Amino acid sequence: MADVTVFEPGGYRFINAVFQYSGGVAAQPGFEIVRARLNQPLPADTGLDFIESHLRSLGRPTTAFCACELRSPSPFSETGFIDFNRHYVSVLERWGIFSNEINPVARTNVCPEFSPPSEPSLFAFSYTLPTQSSMPSFIVSGGGEGTELNGSFEAQIVRLNDCSSDGMREKMRYVLTEMEQRLQALGFGWADATAVQAYTVYDIGAHVGPEVAQRGAATSGLSWSFARPPVIGLDYEMDVRGPAREIVLDTRDFG
Repeated sequence: MADVTVFEPGGYRFINAVFQYSGGVAAQPGFEIVRARLNQPLPADTGLDFIESHLRSLGRPTTAFCACELRSPSPFSETGFIDFNRHYVSVLERWGIFSNEINPVARTNVCPEFSPPSEPSLFAFSYTLPTQSSMPSFIVSGGGEGTELNGSFEAQIVRLNDCSSDGMREKMRYVLTEMEQRLQALGFGWADATAVQAYTVYDIGAHVGPEVAQRGAATSGLSWSFARPPVIGLDYEMDVRGPAREIVLDTRDFG
């Protein structure tokens, strides 16, 4: 059973997961989640400054920050991924979000196969706002085909190095089940999603019908980004969202 905790300073609840990110977030009563995509991605550190500036302009505390979407040049080694995340969470600690290895913020970080950024960059972020609406809203973090069992990282990967049609189908099934469990933990199902996204550079076309649509995961369609998960060895990732609103912000004059 997923451990769901309320992060009162932010107005949202989250699935407790790993120090890098939570499994997903959902707005508490009296709040809504807004997703903001940048018209042009910003380098990660500049992007975090942009988030802080945007929240300040809305009169919201930094603790309102609840999810982000990153784009990286290429998959990290296991050690490189940890190093990158330690720097990232140091900012969240300063913002009053990260504490005692617990990170409430949801996240997706993927690596575009074509036209990748030159460094890890902020693509989009989400935050809470007070609302009188009763419409629920949520963001489920990106997740790949790692089982999170004991042992080496490679030993946790479903069908490691098997990108055959059968291998990809099994990877998809595992990740779809993980997404369902996260949705359920937050009190939602596939029908509540306004966007479902897949990230892979391998051919999944033949499996979208029987594995995704048939189980009700594509009622709003499926967006397939030609990108790799953020750690070497992973081949398939998904995330799911249902924010109350989505906007695009202009970053051209920032920095």
